[in-house]
Amino acid sequence: MDEPKRILIADDEPEIRKLVSLLLRKKGYTVTAVKNGKEAVSAVAENGGFDLIVLDILMPDLSGIEAAKQIRLQSPVPILFLTAKSLEEDKVLAYTAGGDDYLVKPFSTTELLLKVEALISRYHVYRGKEVTKGVQFASGISIDFEEHLVYRHGEVVDLREKEIAILLYLAERRGQAIDAKTLYEGVWDEMALPSSGNTITVHILNLRRKLEENPSSPRLIRTVWGKGYQVD
Repeated sequence: MDEPKRILIADDEPEIRKLVSLLLRKKGYTVTAVKNGKEAVSAVAENGGFDLIVLDILMPDLSGIEAAKQIRLQSPVPILFLTAKSLEEDKVLAYTAGGDDYLVKPFSTTELLLKVEALISRYHVYRGKEVTKGVQFASGISIDFEEHLVYRHGEVVDLREKEIAILLYLAERRGQAIDAKTLYEGVWDEMALPSSGNTITVHILNLRRKLEENPSSPRLIRTVWGKGYQVD
């Protein structure tokens, strides 16, 4: 029998900590709850072994953004930001800090549980796969569209949730130039704002850093000036 998956929650609001902990425990997860980013970083350093971290952004002592940056130095564990901050620039900061997904308060219980399950599932799939299969692309990349896995020179690449969603969206339209607005709306399934292009730019840069032989001269994800991004 598999061990219950472990989730760390950091939020300075006692009601949110209690509610989220209750929801996750009812689904069989083991939950550790702390009240700020500093305690979250310490928990990862001291205990480790978490399968997911849920972070608020605005917290005393250490914000969720700064906590995520420090956690990323220790662990590739997926990070879900659960926060009242809904501006596009807040999302850019969250993803740049190493976040995998973002959910705005007040949130849907169903959406929270779906995101939690998807992030944990993908994390363990990436850690367990070591074989190459799928469609071949430039820079030694192959993509398994069925399993949503990406390989580079035969080894699975640990991509964030939105990173792989962007790559799959482009790869499924191989050879087409997709503008940032269309790409954002296709991946996030919501209307793009003027600042949404910044979110796409951050994710494309991260993808190139992880996938390209030379990120400054990309072969896999190319920029077609005036038109958008294209996977070859």
